Amino acid sequence: MWRVISRPLTADSRMQSRWTDGRATSTVAAQIAKPNDRLTSFERLEIYNRMYWFRVLDSLYEDCPGLRAVLGDTKFIRLAEAYLVKYPSGSFTLRNLPGRLAHFIRTTPRHTRPHTALCHDLARFEWARVEVFDTASRPLFTIDDLLDVPPARQGKLKLALQPYLQLLRLDYPVDDFILAVKQREAQLLRGEASNAPTEQRRLREKKTKRPPRARTHVAVHRLDSQIYFKRLEPAAYRILTALRAGATLEQALATGIPRAKKSRSDWAAKVQGWFRNWMELGWLCRRE
Repeated sequence: MWRVISRPLTADSRMQSRWTDGRATSTVAAQIAKPNDRLTSFERLEIYNRMYWFRVLDSLYEDCPGLRAVLGDTKFIRLAEAYLVKYPSGSFTLRNLPGRLAHFIRTTPRHTRPHTALCHDLARFEWARVEVFDTASRPLFTIDDLLDVPPARQGKLKLALQPYLQLLRLDYPVDDFILAVKQREAQLLRGEASNAPTEQRRLREKKTKRPPRARTHVAVHRLDSQIYFKRLEPAAYRILTALRAGATLEQALATGIPRAKKSRSDWAAKVQGWFRNWMELGWLCRRE
């Protein structure tokens, strides 16, 4: 039954007439479902086959506005169909559906050429937003917790990061691109509500400009049940990833702060500001 339902549809969104071994699919359907006075066995199963594909494709469509903007709807649907054939839904929840999309794009680049690197970054970023939304949080690390540690031992302190916090090192500034895509979609919605066909046509024809390549570090996080993303300086990103990997505070600072002409004392105010901000945002938590 599952093999029938999850099998890809034809180009005109119908159930395939031939089974994988060349038999008529109607023969296979007759072994699974009985006909009734209105529908054949094939037609009854085709309803579920179409429902499955329309639902999973619609879910990916909603989860991946950035990918859609780069590829266009037709090419995006072809990518989504190929991905779901390779990695069909294996969970009770559609939440997990795009979890392997970035891996699929990287290992099967023919669906996203010539923008595979950009699409890979977008898939990672859009999956990070899903992860941030409902991954668990842990008790915050506070100033009181820091004061409980003797000053001589603070350098050896190991801090943990919230499990939901996603740290991304990207080749493209996809955070700005996603904001531009969302703004365009909001304008389209307002245009539909205003019944202004000329303005609506203009907005549909105006595509969001693809971003140029530029190394970007981003934290995707949540605050008061809302998802946000925040640019990070490379040193801040290195410090946070070192802390997540289990480094002590002293080791993380040594990893993050570059060895340059500036002395490490010149970084003190900047790093203090970062940690103050991270604590205000609730990124730091107690290590179990």
